Amino acid sequence: METDSGYSSTAELQKQGKKLSDALRITAYVFCTGLLIFTALVNIASWFMQYITLGNFWQTAWLEFYDHMEGDEWTIFLTGAALVPALAFWGFNGILLVADTTGKPTFITRYRIQLGKNDPVDRKKLWKAIYTVLGNQFFVSFPMLVPMFYIMKWWENSFSKELPTFQWFLVELSIFTVVEEILFYYTHRLVHHPVLYKHIHKKHHEWTAPIGVVSIYAHPVEHIVSNTLPVMTGPMIMGSHIVSVSAWFSIALVTTSISHCGYHLPLLPSPEFHDFHHLKFNQCYGVLGVLDFLHGTDKMFRQTKAFERHKVLLSLTPLSESIPELPQKDE
Repeated sequence: METDSGYSSTAELQKQGKKLSDALRITAYVFCTGLLIFTALVNIASWFMQYITLGNFWQTAWLEFYDHMEGDEWTIFLTGAALVPALAFWGFNGILLVADTTGKPTFITRYRIQLGKNDPVDRKKLWKAIYTVLGNQFFVSFPMLVPMFYIMKWWENSFSKELPTFQWFLVELSIFTVVEEILFYYTHRLVHHPVLYKHIHKKHHEWTAPIGVVSIYAHPVEHIVSNTLPVMTGPMIMGSHIVSVSAWFSIALVTTSISHCGYHLPLLPSPEFHDFHHLKFNQCYGVLGVLDFLHGTDKMFRQTKAFERHKVLLSLTPLSESIPELPQKDE
């Protein structure tokens, strides 16, 4: 019996070793393939930006803007770090607000994730959110740009007349994304601590079915720690050019708006992950989902239909129709 038991243990170890070996081999294959594809895409994009888009078009446009502002770095910084991102945020959310408040056009509203919610949105609740968002932008985000300006100025590169290359911008964008993922995940989990949640984060979770503008509807403390610092830290560490900062801030604001918008629209990133967080509260804390996977804070999400729908929609058929929720059992 002991011999059989020993043989069984050895066989089991060999089996597990083979599984680990296979997993490592597959991981290496996927990583190498992804790296090759990414490198090819970067080279293609760089070639496109250099030769198809009129060569030095962006460089010329930047120099014209710089001269128009007479090299005033503070004005240039405010335009790039505040005005342009704000226009991107309100431009994108303006379109969504039409759908939220009128239920039209149907080519947007038919992609609603939580069916029957915000159809149409509660106007009183919406105005409260808009006032809070404007307050956060003017009285929290704007003052935080002042110390950021002096940090960027210290780097002596943020207002250079020469733009960074497109390849370098992609590198920076990758670093910004990783920094944001790490800082947002852990600060977000922090504000879910019962003490902090009750006094700070509960405000954001008033919306169990969120809309785009709610992305920065938050207590001022949360807006500083969890919304703004994770996005600002990457550029401050890298000493990035103001054009890169402006593009990153705009991308971050539009992306978080998509995550909260409540519509799983074709060709856009999936908002299912964060929408599920608003629905269940204790799942899906991050942006990319990598740290949620490592910490096991997406286990419930992975067992749902929402996880099956968590992909880029490449057709015109809403995923709520092609992958519907299972009928609820009668109690």
